[in-house]
Amino acid sequence: MYSRLLLRQFKHTLRRSPCSRAYHQYLTYSPKVKEALANNEPVVALESTIISHGMPYPMNVETARAVEKIVENGGCVPATVALMDGKIHVGLTDEVLERLGKHGSSVVKASRRDLAMVLSQGLMGATTVSTTMMAAHRAGIRIFVTGGIGGVHRGAETTYDISADLTELGRTPITVVCAGAKSILDLPKTLEFLETQGVPVVTFGDSDDFPAFFTPKSGLKAKTNLDLDTKNGIVVAVPIPEESAADSKGINKAIKVAIQESMYAPAMITACSD
Repeated sequence: MYSRLLLRQFKHTLRRSPCSRAYHQYLTYSPKVKEALANNEPVVALESTIISHGMPYPMNVETARAVEKIVENGGCVPATVALMDGKIHVGLTDEVLERLGKHGSSVVKASRRDLAMVLSQGLMGATTVSTTMMAAHRAGIRIFVTGGIGGVHRGAETTYDISADLTELGRTPITVVCAGAKSILDLPKTLEFLETQGVPVVTFGDSDDFPAFFTPKSGLKAKTNLDLDTKNGIVVAVPIPEESAADSKGINKAIKVAIQESMYAPAMITACSD
């Protein structure tokens, strides 16, 4: 059922949506993406934080090209999004991709709140899930693929640490295909927040179990809904293949240890400095 729903949704969402005139002056397209949009061909948006903050050069550039190749093999045109020279680049040429990859340490990790600042100052910015969604929507792209979305952090009931990805999904009509939310997050609260934002969550495949990034099942059920043109995004969660999945107990244990160590880290740093 979920696979049929996904395919029906893709036929609708791969159609190009109009770009607002106000955004047009800030958008610049790679030749391939420009041609694809003009011909109403399927285009898939990709974020760029993995290039600047995910891994060192040249591995980051090699990975970005490998991901784009996967999209091409699927019959679509990849459109990696990044900010550079006062423009939102939708689709990166080899030259722009190399430039972004080499300057990883000086590239701004740009969320929605950073967009105006990065563009006005002509800085290099790597787009997060929220910023990529914004740019893709304005460019007329309806499908965005990423690794894992942000979510509600553990302890958010006291810190209020909630990713801008979730609120963006509540107001930007983009279908986001991902491996679920990052497993270090509070997954039950993340799904509850998405439900509050009115965001349909669909699990790809035969199960309605929401994946936990490194593992195919989190023990939580995806909350599904049909697209009723409600002006919000949709999350399509694709479980990691069983042969590549990590042991859930081992992952949860590692996360607990990491959280405990991060809580004690400030005190340890203070003690060492004294």
